[in-house]
Amino acid sequence: MSKTHEIRRLSGAGIAPWLDDVARLRIAVFREWPYLYAGDDAYEREYLAAYLESPGSVLVLALDGDRVVGASTGLPLADDQEAFRKPLEQAGLPVGEVFYFGESVLLPEYRGRGIGHAFFDEREAHARGLGGFRWTAFCAVDRAPDDPRRPQGYRPNDTFWHGRGYARLPGMTCMLPWKELDNEEETLHPLTFWLRDWAAAP
Repeated sequence: MSKTHEIRRLSGAGIAPWLDDVARLRIAVFREWPYLYAGDDAYEREYLAAYLESPGSVLVLALDGDRVVGASTGLPLADDQEAFRKPLEQAGLPVGEVFYFGESVLLPEYRGRGIGHAFFDEREAHARGLGGFRWTAFCAVDRAPDDPRRPQGYRPNDTFWHGRGYARLPGMTCMLPWKELDNEEETLHPLTFWLRDWAAAP
């Protein structure tokens, strides 16, 4: 493992050659708590199709040489699936002014190097460059604090996200289906939105 890494930003059709790497990383990283995602190639193809079809999408890669070790995505929320749009529409937010951040997935051995900040920096810069967006947003899975599967010493990313200027909005929740590692059937999981209002940003 090298001591350096490269951050590369791609957009629109330029992300197509890298989507298999994104799917691979999503399956590997989201096996961990709190997602416990069993991995499903068909689900990955359907989920990532929105990013391929959106001309405003962005993909940020973390590369160690030629190896993709991390990936982060985003797109105008208006181009995403209804499941992501609906909670904000119901709350009265103009979806056309929201740029949505998908996953940030990074192999464990590359964490703690500032790559998470770089993922936010690059996606926010992309959204500002497109223009017309007041909010950037993402959502994070909700788990019961007493869930027995929670690893000892687990620390959520809330402090990091607050530091980036994002606020959690309880009740603004979407429901997404996926298979967990210990379940053969898909189940619905709640994910709550976090928003940054750029009109209020310093």
